[in-house]
Amino acid sequence: MRLVLFVFSLLLTASAFAARPVLILGDSLSAGYGIRPDQAWPALLAGRLAEKRLDYSVANLSISGETTAGGRSRLAPALAERRPAVVVIALGANDGLRGLPLPQMRANLDAMIAASRAAGARVLLAGMRLPPNYGPYADEFASVFADLARRHKVALLPFLLEPVASRPQLFQADNLHPLAEAQPLILDHVWPALAPLLK
Repeated sequence: MRLVLFVFSLLLTASAFAARPVLILGDSLSAGYGIRPDQAWPALLAGRLAEKRLDYSVANLSISGETTAGGRSRLAPALAERRPAVVVIALGANDGLRGLPLPQMRANLDAMIAASRAAGARVLLAGMRLPPNYGPYADEFASVFADLARRHKVALLPFLLEPVASRPQLFQADNLHPLAEAQPLILDHVWPALAPLLK
């Protein structure tokens, strides 16, 4: 009986380890604002992982309106609780839209990348772009993501919304949040950057 319980315990432990999550820390673009949560690209990612029989789950901790400061404050307990294999950091859009100081955004993203790696997770940094009318601020904003990815030697997706950004018909009335129809395109864009991290 003890042997059976021991083997069962080992199987549970192995299963829990195999199914370590891909943790997604983002804002409304990853939370599925304006659409059903099961239509958002992180939910579609969970489906793709299952289809490909990859032993990962998805923990989508994205919150609408989230900034890099908010993500930074939530990351440490999430890392301790979830023990993710991969962390996707998809934050910064709200910092940029609000014109928040870029050194502050850089410091927050830098800390999140460092904390994720210290916890043993691989990192995908998903960058954003701002409209041209933001002027030089938009250029500096975009460079933050590339600079941090290069410094930390982590995977970079330069622009999360690249496959849909120039297609207004794929956005909700606010012209900020993609429709459900756009989500598979976003996932297909994320996948080539994420897949190599799923070792």
